[in-house]
Amino acid sequence: MTTNSTHHLLGNRKLIRGLNRSTVLNTILIDGPISRAALAQKIGLSPASITNLTAVLLEQDLIMETRQGESSGGRRPILLEINSESGYVAGLKLTDQHVIGALTDLSAKVLSKQITSLDGKQPEEIVDKIAVTVTALLKEAKIPRKKLRGVGLGLAGVVNADEGISRQHPFFGWRDVPLGAMLQKKIKTLVHIDNDVKALTLAELLYGAGQGVNEFLTVTIGRGVGLGIVVNGQLYRGAYGGGGEFGHIVVDPKGPICACGKTGCLEAFVAEGSLIRDGKAAVSNNKLPPFNTLDQLIDLGEAGEPAAIEIFSSAGQILGREIANLINIFNPQLLLVSGEGTRIGDLIFDSMRLAINTHVMSTLRDDTEIRVDHWGDDAWAIGAASLVLQDLFASPIHQRNVKSIEA
Repeated sequence: MTTNSTHHLLGNRKLIRGLNRSTVLNTILIDGPISRAALAQKIGLSPASITNLTAVLLEQDLIMETRQGESSGGRRPILLEINSESGYVAGLKLTDQHVIGALTDLSAKVLSKQITSLDGKQPEEIVDKIAVTVTALLKEAKIPRKKLRGVGLGLAGVVNADEGISRQHPFFGWRDVPLGAMLQKKIKTLVHIDNDVKALTLAELLYGAGQGVNEFLTVTIGRGVGLGIVVNGQLYRGAYGGGGEFGHIVVDPKGPICACGKTGCLEAFVAEGSLIRDGKAAVSNNKLPPFNTLDQLIDLGEAGEPAAIEIFSSAGQILGREIANLINIFNPQLLLVSGEGTRIGDLIFDSMRLAINTHVMSTLRDDTEIRVDHWGDDAWAIGAASLVLQDLFASPIHQRNVKSIEA
């Protein structure tokens, strides 16, 4: 056998072992506690292979033996589950005013939370604030830094996750900032960054409503409008990280100016700032009493003010029509609507659902479950933590080729 053939064979064996390891680990994550015999039956591997694979995972401290299961006549089986406390991950969401952080274990259970105010918009200033937040999270949870497996950061805009680059940030005006490398140098641990909606979608895939769902979409509404795409059980990022800029599809070329500089984007009709803009116009026309915040506009709608109801209803119609287009294109099993804007409730969702039903192809209408997911701010941070957690559970084929630097 030639040297090249030997390398190819060894490479194939290594790949197969990696794939089997990932399958075992993910099955324990989803179905655990589970016995070795049940694992073998579910996955289709031999009992000997399961014994060898779980021995390695036990040695790595990623799984642990737990209580004994029910006996079917013989010895009661030992059950396996994820060792959630073998390491910890800091997940952070970067907004225009704060760093929102959460420290989680390997099962994404939140152990501590922190919110740090931002003083400036320069990358170096942001990196310093993130480092302060990570330290505070560890201190609050009483976790030694050596047990920190990594830091995940979700932020708005176009992000090249593999390169760790913020290509375009809508709030800070950044272009091609190597934020991942800057953070890794400062914090001295593994760092993953990505678009915040993609990170949130990843959390749904690993731990939330998307667990076990091969084809689903997450639409977020709030400060902006975002989209996370899961195809064949994998998060879709686009060639260079820009996939899913749903908020910037053009609804009406002659529509309002969007924050991105174009006119008539979906965000210019549905985002929080756009709703407040329309509400202020109604105040000027004496159709609404004065208000200052979106929550106050929501209160006006819930109190029965016709102009406020119309603002939310119109936004819901537009959002629903464009979501219908997504369903017609992707034919997903599940569509989640999430983000801060879900607090608007049925003021926007009644008309959204009606528009979806009106504009989705009749053949596809019943294929998609549509669910509103009311998550709080910490959900964004859990999503960011999932950027790191994903690599622990990913198969070799789907592990991200993220460039790293020496700590």
